[in-house]
Amino acid sequence: MSISQGIKIIDVHCHVVSPDRVTYPLAPLGGKQSDWSSERPTTPLQLLAAMDAAGVAKAAVVQASTAYGHDSSYLADSISQFLERFTGVFSIDPLEEDASAQVDRWVSRGMTGMRVFTTGSTMPGQQTWLDDERAFPVWEKAGKLKLPISVQMTAQGIPLLIKIVERFPETDFLLDHLARPVINDGPPYAAAQSLWDIAKYKSIYLKLTSRTVEHCQAGKSTPDAFMAKLMDTFGSERVLWGSNFPAHDDTLPNIVKETLHVIASLDAKDKTNIMSGTAERLYPTLK
Repeated sequence: MSISQGIKIIDVHCHVVSPDRVTYPLAPLGGKQSDWSSERPTTPLQLLAAMDAAGVAKAAVVQASTAYGHDSSYLADSISQFLERFTGVFSIDPLEEDASAQVDRWVSRGMTGMRVFTTGSTMPGQQTWLDDERAFPVWEKAGKLKLPISVQMTAQGIPLLIKIVERFPETDFLLDHLARPVINDGPPYAAAQSLWDIAKYKSIYLKLTSRTVEHCQAGKSTPDAFMAKLMDTFGSERVLWGSNFPAHDDTLPNIVKETLHVIASLDAKDKTNIMSGTAERLYPTLK
């Protein structure tokens, strides 16, 4: 059987980085380029080759914020070449005065998702601006445009997230890496209680990425126990898969294989939702 096991696969968290630093100059958030984007630049053609090898049909390519900051030019140029396979998730600083105009700019370039970056390898610690009133027009606009917002954050940012989710219920928020919860304590996963508590907010979705795939197999956690908890709490309709390739240092076929191993105990409907169905609902151009 092929790697995909007959399941349609859509990757909602992969990146492209150009080896050409003249045409596409670096401007990483935090002032330091991430190691992965320096060591493993990946062109759209290279990403497509990896997808084909892994059985990945389509992808929502996410802005490489630790290489280009909020300049999504390379991402826009990349997806424009392969609109039948890609959509793009641009990045902005929602506190900037022209943030709304930036949203319009990148949407006009074919983007169908937005990303905000509040923590990461080049910007450690949880930023506290998520509930800043200056960002309210952006959150509202994203809801009106049906533009899902990917949030790079930690569990420490959840109280701030709740404030804007309650204020803008029509806006969908996708938590990169499940907001990086601690799950190696195993069932009942009490250390991740702040994550389970937000399941009642139906506009919050979770990206199941390689980070969680690894962590749910560490310590006292097992894949079957963790996935059962995730499905019982959020349901597969609000979980979608992202490889984090090439930031995650592995081949895309191996990443897919390990993900399918972790979700092996789920029924066919839940597997389909996680690997493609939820993505198709949030990013209709990927259908």
